[in-house]
Amino acid sequence: MDIRYYTNNPISAPELVKLYGQLGWTSYTDHPDKMAKILQGSLWHMSAYDGSKLIGLIRVVGDGCSIIYVQDILVLEAYQRKGIGRKLMESMLQEFHDIRQIVLITGDSEKTRSFYESVGMHLVAKTGGLCYVRYNTKA
Repeated sequence: MDIRYYTNNPISAPELVKLYGQLGWTSYTDHPDKMAKILQGSLWHMSAYDGSKLIGLIRVVGDGCSIIYVQDILVLEAYQRKGIGRKLMESMLQEFHDIRQIVLITGDSEKTRSFYESVGMHLVAKTGGLCYVRYNTKA
């Protein structure tokens, strides 16, 4: 396996739809018109490829000076637990090493908690902060 990583490379909407779809992220794939725009609206992204196959992606939004938000981090299931997600996260943390707030929202599972804590992320509740979110499920 020869995984290659690219920063801010162009990725076609069909490639993105396929990656997100294979992971069941239908809130994205149900809106292919929006998929064509997500990288344009991102501050930074890094992709992982096995040959010509897109197998992973991390995508960041924010102002790039005081706060960033890890909008998406995905690795195809067959490639998980091989260090690809860690490489994506560590590359992002290095790129934005001088940013005060790095935020992400994710599902709650032991696997997820273990991964994010292993790369230095903390539950908001353990920092004395609160986190609020409002989802518009019709968008």
